[in-house]
Amino acid sequence: MPDALDPDSDGGRVYRALVHHPRSAVDALAARAGLSWPATRAALERLAAEGTAVMVDQADRTWEALPPMQVVDALLHRDAVRHADLRRAGAELERQYHTARTDGGHYGTLEVLDDSARFLAAARQLQRAARRQVRVIDMPPYAGSPGHHRDQEVLQRERMAAGVAYRTLYYEAAFDDPVAGPNMARMIEAGEQARTLGELPMKLVIGDDDLAIVILDADDRPGIVALLVRPSSLLQALSNVFEILWKLAVPVSASGATTGIDDRDRRILSLMASGATDDAIARRLGLGRRTVVRRVSALQARLGATTRFQAGVQAARRNWL
Repeated sequence: MPDALDPDSDGGRVYRALVHHPRSAVDALAARAGLSWPATRAALERLAAEGTAVMVDQADRTWEALPPMQVVDALLHRDAVRHADLRRAGAELERQYHTARTDGGHYGTLEVLDDSARFLAAARQLQRAARRQVRVIDMPPYAGSPGHHRDQEVLQRERMAAGVAYRTLYYEAAFDDPVAGPNMARMIEAGEQARTLGELPMKLVIGDDDLAIVILDADDRPGIVALLVRPSSLLQALSNVFEILWKLAVPVSASGATTGIDDRDRRILSLMASGATDDAIARRLGLGRRTVVRRVSALQARLGATTRFQAGVQAARRNWL
């Protein structure tokens, strides 16, 4: 912003004095602006340099302000030119960015990470950059040394302590896995939300809604290939896949044990699964409607379900029906 338009600057005070009192000398402007003579003179020189005031009489050394709208129009024009220059520079940098990544094995929103070291480094960076949540689909095979798994546990604890939520989907037999089992139990105790599902389609890590890493088997050789996915329709699709699987999965505790339910709750679940309403369940079981509503809500929460259908699916998977 030019000095002339800043009311808190010396130039702004002098310009406003000139707007109200045309063809003023330095002494008069100093008095009206509440500034010393040297400060007023310096402010006038800055105003002249930026094209907002001009000396109109060399003999009397009087000054005049340029019309305020002329000043504003000139400022807007300069900003427009500057913005156009920025857009051109940004467009050229964007072109160079995509050219460099295409030449270097990057494909638009995708980047191929063709060895374990690059994948592990990218996964660590993704977690450090996350501010809200990290979502994980965890399944064999596992990359990295035992030291890597210890480092990952330390990093996850640090990020959770910083307020980042971790939600992890494990394959159903994870508790029996010598690698995943002990780590999973410790992470759940530390605050990780965990669920299990019988069949998982891929290994996946998503940081907020900003970045994802998909881990695939290498088709033509041993090992893995990872894809780094930047914001795109593909990233949104991966996010949707995770959320759908999360709703289908069974919540687990650090112990891995799922306690059973009593006969009354089993009968409520059976009636829920058959489509019965709360009123119908209450009449059938001879219970108060409030009791049924409370038990249905508690059962859905226990099963990690948001709908009656999900509760029925989860109950069946736990052999509660």
